[in-house]
Amino acid sequence: MKVKPTPAEIAAAADRTIPDVAGPNLRVLFSGINPSLYSAATGHHFARPGNRFWPALHRSGFTPRLLHPSEQFELPAMGLGITNVVARATARADELSPDELIKGGAALDNNVRKIRPTYLAVLGVTAYRTAFAKPKATMGPQDDTVGERPVWVLPNPSGLNAHYTVDTLAGAFRELLDSLPSTS
Repeated sequence: MKVKPTPAEIAAAADRTIPDVAGPNLRVLFSGINPSLYSAATGHHFARPGNRFWPALHRSGFTPRLLHPSEQFELPAMGLGITNVVARATARADELSPDELIKGGAALDNNVRKIRPTYLAVLGVTAYRTAFAKPKATMGPQDDTVGERPVWVLPNPSGLNAHYTVDTLAGAFRELLDSLPSTS
């Protein structure tokens, strides 16, 4: 397993996609905004060094240990999955047009209808607002559904989101975990 892609491999990953991580009976389907070039080069969601998704997932209690992005396929056995609002990789999420986010939101709605998780967790309030025409949406549970499933908006775990630390992200993730129905 190659862990770190070269700069040329990262540059060549523009517009690539990464397959969803999903399975039956998901408790939470996490939706990133779109893959980074680094993630597309590795084929692993939230793979860029500095992304706080995996540490926040662990610190919140969703996973029993800190997983490496290459271990993403262990998530469905834990009732967790990963997808994106927009499938194509870019260097930065702000490279996506509003129209692309809206089309991605429609595709995500269809995807959620098929997967049927207990919750859809969208990682990024700005992308959620644009993709689903909810300009006043805030973090946390939403009044609306996507794909007929309840939605929870979480902060974007990108290292570029300086408003959140790993611990504050983990706290937001924990609120979602605590709201889930018991699995026993």
